[in-house]
Amino acid sequence: MSEIDVYKKQGFGNRIGFGKTPALLIIDFNNAFANPDQFGGGNIPAAIEKTRELLAVARHLDLPIAFTTHVYAEDGSDDGVFNMKSPGLRALKPGSHEIQIVPELEPRPGERVIAKHYPSGFFATDLAGWLAKRGVDTAIVTGCTTSGCVRATVVDAMGHGFRPMVPRECVGDRADGPHEANLFDMQQKYADVMSLDEVLAELQKLAPRQSKLSD
Repeated sequence: MSEIDVYKKQGFGNRIGFGKTPALLIIDFNNAFANPDQFGGGNIPAAIEKTRELLAVARHLDLPIAFTTHVYAEDGSDDGVFNMKSPGLRALKPGSHEIQIVPELEPRPGERVIAKHYPSGFFATDLAGWLAKRGVDTAIVTGCTTSGCVRATVVDAMGHGFRPMVPRECVGDRADGPHEANLFDMQQKYADVMSLDEVLAELQKLAPRQSKLSD
């Protein structure tokens, strides 16, 4: 019996499916994580480019859009255990170039930018309430890293009652092994991992009377 057969036999890997009101979450695509000399590397640049395509569609459909970025106080007053494990993150200071969202995805007025201290975009933030206020039932999660902040956000999205959708081309990691392993695991237990084309097709259904999204 193959590994995937074990999951199937135990009832994992079922499809959640899109709800009626999706939002786009863009996790930690900031300048520090786009820089391979700092926290980036791997397929993160490619994931940023693909997320730019998805972001354009989300804006066209006027979906709720939220970004996250890591930020830590200059005086270390909000450091936690995560900083003990990854002390380099302390370089992400308020107002610095490093914490700004990459220019390719620059937030527009009305789009939320949430500062966080831990991997999940939901932990100790008001993201869940912000989404609930807008009637969101589906969270399209993009960003980096697949094995870290993306996965943590996906798990918490599910825990808060949102349907997590992960377009595989729109998430990145500094190493291929953790990236692929976590895509597999999220698909089996926490999210629908889909191609970007599949996600765009689902979004097209939200606007059947509009012209094609590629126009």
